[in-house]
Amino acid sequence: MFKSGKAQEEPVIVVRDSRQVEADLRRALETAEAGERAGLERALRIVMETVSAPDAGVRRRWVREVLHASGADVRDQVGAVKALRTARPGLSLTAAYQLVREAGE
Repeated sequence: MFKSGKAQEEPVIVVRDSRQVEADLRRALETAEAGERAGLERALRIVMETVSAPDAGVRRRWVREVLHASGADVRDQVGAVKALRTARPGLSLTAAYQLVREAGE
């Protein structure tokens, strides 16, 4: 098999443990005292929103949070890519560009 001279880019993978957090919250609710129930129920609702969010939505939210924290704007693709790669130095140029483009949609 022949490869081009360019290194192959690794895809950006979203890793979430929301299902585990959901299960932990449900177990906590089973033994919760009355004063804890409302907070745990609210936390469970928040986790359920995250569980149901598609990976693209999670990536988009992460990119926007990083850009907001750095003062960058998704409309400035060069600045946004730089901000992402500064925040996550191992992120490839191609992956950062794709994330910025996806976040701007």
